[in-house]
Amino acid sequence: MRILVTNDDGYEYSGIHTLVEILRPFGELTVIAPKYHQSGMSTAVSIGFKKVAIKHLCKEPQDWYYVDGTPASCVKYGLDVIMRDNLPDLVVSGINHGSNVASASLYSGTLGACKEAAHAGIPAIGVSIDDISMNPDFSCVKALFPPLLEKILKYRGERFGVYYNVNFPNLPVDSIKGVKMGRQGVQHWVKEFQPFSMDIFDRIGITPKDVGIVAFPELEEGESAVMMVGILSNDDRNDESCDNLILEDNTISVTVHNIDSTDYVEMKRLESIFDEQFL
Repeated sequence: MRILVTNDDGYEYSGIHTLVEILRPFGELTVIAPKYHQSGMSTAVSIGFKKVAIKHLCKEPQDWYYVDGTPASCVKYGLDVIMRDNLPDLVVSGINHGSNVASASLYSGTLGACKEAAHAGIPAIGVSIDDISMNPDFSCVKALFPPLLEKILKYRGERFGVYYNVNFPNLPVDSIKGVKMGRQGVQHWVKEFQPFSMDIFDRIGITPKDVGIVAFPELEEGESAVMMVGILSNDDRNDESCDNLILEDNTISVTVHNIDSTDYVEMKRLESIFDEQFL
């Protein structure tokens, strides 16, 4: 099996190196990851005649590349150039430092890479752990993702556009209750914009480069600087079937998404209205 591996945290992050270690027994790997941190990019692509840097880092024990672009761009480059004549059987994105449940899945660059793969008809899985630190303990993922991956590959369907979103609690293996299928929960951020301050990097224990910031633009006259941080709030519409609450219950959450965002229930409701002659 040929596997394309990517992430949104960047090629230097420990999550993708751990994922490569986990996936080696499953087949032939090619790694194409962003040069810098690309969280929150969803399915954004590096278009518009931009100059995009590519680098082949090494060939053994597998080919590693970086692309100075978004996660979806990494997958595009892999499918269009590197693996064009021998397309992958599977794309795996992660291990993301931080969960991608509920509304976070709308913004996730980790899952944006999966959407790009699904759009090309290639099965894709995003893997995340509920820990935003630079060096999470991935022991639970190492132990439990391989059998979970085997089950997904064995029983997955053939519907176009499907991709999987797997989230691990930040817990030792023996503290995890199990695995549960869930639906996308609802969460939102409030008070997202706050005055920019370098202090936050020290508080979190990261550097600007760790999150893809290589330079801060100079402010022009009349400008002020803010940053998106925010407080995450739950929603009354969530119940125990939602992925975010499954994760909070010390359980691995598996959510099946599709790139088709059509609301078929609403479409059905409106069909009779638009079938009427009104022109």
